[in-house]
Amino acid sequence: MLDTLPYLETTGFPLITRRCLETLQVNLGYRCNQTCLHCHVNAGPNRTEMMDQHTLQQILPVLLAHNIATLDLTGGAPEMHDGFRELVSSATNAGVHVIDRCNLTILFEPGQEGLAEFLAEEGVEVIASLPCYTLENVDQQRGKGVFDKSIAGLQKLNALGYGTPGSGLKLSLVYNPQGAQLPPNQQILQADYKRELMEHFGIEFSELFVLANMPVKRFGSTLLSKNGFNDYMALLKANYSDDNLEQVMCRSMVNVDWQGHLYDCDFNQQLGMNLEGSKKPELKDLLNTNLEGHTIQVADHCFGCTAGQGSSCGGAL
Repeated sequence: MLDTLPYLETTGFPLITRRCLETLQVNLGYRCNQTCLHCHVNAGPNRTEMMDQHTLQQILPVLLAHNIATLDLTGGAPEMHDGFRELVSSATNAGVHVIDRCNLTILFEPGQEGLAEFLAEEGVEVIASLPCYTLENVDQQRGKGVFDKSIAGLQKLNALGYGTPGSGLKLSLVYNPQGAQLPPNQQILQADYKRELMEHFGIEFSELFVLANMPVKRFGSTLLSKNGFNDYMALLKANYSDDNLEQVMCRSMVNVDWQGHLYDCDFNQQLGMNLEGSKKPELKDLLNTNLEGHTIQVADHCFGCTAGQGSSCGGAL
C-alpha cells in the first residue's frame, strides 16, 4: 500500500487550537468483517491489531476525570472487540453518551447475537454506514451482499425503536462518495435517502451524515496508484471554506488508537501524526493533562474536512 503522508506534509492549512474536550473517540482495533474501498483505516478480517485490557480499563477514568460527555467507539468494527459490551455498559452507567460506529452487517456475524438488543437497552447512539440507497452502489463499494444485509440490519434496529420519533434511540446513516469527488448537499441527499428507504424498505432513520473521502490509507493509496491524488487534493483546496474551521471536530475531540496513543483525529492516527509534543502521548496522560489551547497537528489532508459544506465525524459542518 502506498503511503500518502509524504504527499501531505507541506501545507498551507491554517493554525487551529483546541477547546474544551467534549468527545473521546476510541479506535478499539482494525479488525472488521468488511473490506471497503474508501476505508481510511485499511480495516479488514485479517487485521489483528486490537486494544488490550490494560488500555481498555483506562478509558472510563479518563472520561470521568475530564467530565467528557461522549464516548465515540470506532474501528474496524468496534463490536468485534471482546470488551466492547462491558465498556459500553460501564460508560452508560456513568452517564456518558456512547456512539457506536456500526457497519450494520456486524449485527449478523457469528458471536454477535443480541448485539442490536444490547445497543438499544444501553441507549447507544448508532451511526451506521450506508454509502447509497441502491444495491449496486453499496455492493460496489463495500462488497457483494452488503446492501441486503445492511437493509436487514436497519430494519432490525427500527424494530427496536431506533430512528423512530419519540424513542430516544438515535440512528444516523453515513454517506461516502464513490470516488474522488466532494459529497453532495447533505440536506438534499438526506431527503432522497428518507424517501427511498421508506418507500422501498419501510426504513426510518434520524439523520444522514455526508463525509468526504480522505486521501489516506486505502483510498489515498488508490488515488496514487491511479494518478488521481494531485487532482483530488486540488479539488479539496479549491473548495476550502474558512467558515468550517470553527466547527471541525478536532477542536473538542481527542482520538485514541488501539495501543492507547493520542491523536487529534482518526485521520492523523492513520498518518502517524501524534498529538502535539515530542513524545508519544498516551491515554493515561490525559488523567493529569488539560489539552485546551494546544495546537492541532495539521497537513494537507485537513482540507478534506474544510472543503465545501465541510466534513466531520458528525457530517457536514
